This record gives sequence, structure tokens and C-alpha cells, in this order.
Amino acid sequence: MRMVIAAVLMLALLAGCSQPIKRKDGASSARTFSLGNLAKAEADMLTEINQREVLKSLRLLTEKLYRRNPQEYRKAGLDSAEAATQQLFAELDHWPESVLARLDWERSFRQSFDESYAGDRVQSFMAGLLSMVMAAYEHKREFYLVDELDAQKLYNSARNVETAVWKLSTARQAGGARFLLSNSIEGEVQNLSFEREFAKIIALQDLLALYVEDRSNRSIARVVQGAASFVFLPI
Repeated sequence: MRMVIAAVLMLALLAGCSQPIKRKDGASSARTFSLGNLAKAEADMLTEINQREVLKSLRLLTEKLYRRNPQEYRKAGLDSAEAATQQLFAELDHWPESVLARLDWERSFRQSFDESYAGDRVQSFMAGLLSMVMAAYEHKREFYLVDELDAQKLYNSARNVETAVWKLSTARQAGGARFLLSNSIEGEVQNLSFEREFAKIIALQDLLALYVEDRSNRSIARVVQGAASFVFLPI
């Protein structure tokens, strides 16, 4: 009993002493205490932080794509990039039951670059990306001691992002116009913010893959993949 009381007092002391980090966007690093956190190892916390940062970048990229391609959200009858982005990422609140959790993400990617497709290309591209990345996390948002990720899936997801980015940057319609504007086009001031954000996602997924590989002692099969082939690795 004394040990239990001592443990509780120690947790309370740590909670009181730790100072949350204030980020530039006004967000805080403070986490609401939950008894469920006691069932989490450091690896689980690391996974959740990694996933949170990846999802943050995906959300930012979605909004940026909509801002550069406003005609896409208008196809769905929406009036702003913010509204279209919110509609897509609201699916995370009920992910296991979400349509995106069962999406054929590879088909969704390819559909974005189909000239006959009349729908929202940004939604199709980013929904495919979101679904693929979440599949690498086994479609979970929280992780506990009993959970185990697959390093190969995380590694494959990073390679698939590279393939998707290459296609986004290079694919053109028969008339020469890009399917979706991203970085910059001829005559514009160079803007590589899209590439930087995608690179962040790739680096995060690769780093977590290496960590899980080391922790599970299961080697990743490194694949030499040509992005130009527009072939995706299985998740």
C-alpha cells in the first residue's frame, strides 16, 4: 500500500513540476492525464507523437493544395480551403468506422491523375495519402504496451509518399496543364514549401520504421523503387 501511495505522489509531483511547451502556433505540449497513460511505454508515446506530427503535416498540405487549386473544393460545393480540409480530417474523429479506413488508397491516388475524373482531385489525392499512412499505423490513434507496429509497413509508406509526390510534381494532362498545382510553375517565384512538408513526413515515417525495426529485431526489406513507375508498395 505504501508503494502505491508513493507512486501516486511521484506522478503528482512530476505532473506539477513539468512545464508544457508553448509552440509558435499557440498550441501546447501539455497532455491531459489519463489512467490509460500508465499502460503506455515510451515507445507508445513516441509513436503517438510521430503520428500526430505526420497528421499535422498532411492537414497543412491539404489546405495548401486547396489554396493553390480552389476549383477542386468548389466541385464539392464548398466555399473555402479550410472547409474542405476540415471535412476530410473530420474523418479521424471516427476513424475505425470511417469510409476512409476502408478506402482503396491506391485507386484513390490514381484517380487524382485520371483525365476523365470529374471529382475533387485534391480530396482524392489526400484521402489516399491519409488512408495509406493510417494503414501503416494499423488504423489506430492510440498505442499501448500490447500494440505492435510493422516496421516494413512504415518503411513502405515512406516510399509510397515519395512516389505520390513525384507524380504530383510531374503529372500533366494531354494539353500540358498540371493536374494539380503544388510547388511553383514557370515564371513564378520558387516555392518549395510543399516539398519540405512532404520530406518531413517521409523522414518521420523512416525514423519510426528504423526504431520499430531495432526494437522488434525484425529487419526491413529495403526496396529500390523507381518513383517514375508510379507503383506503390503494399501496406
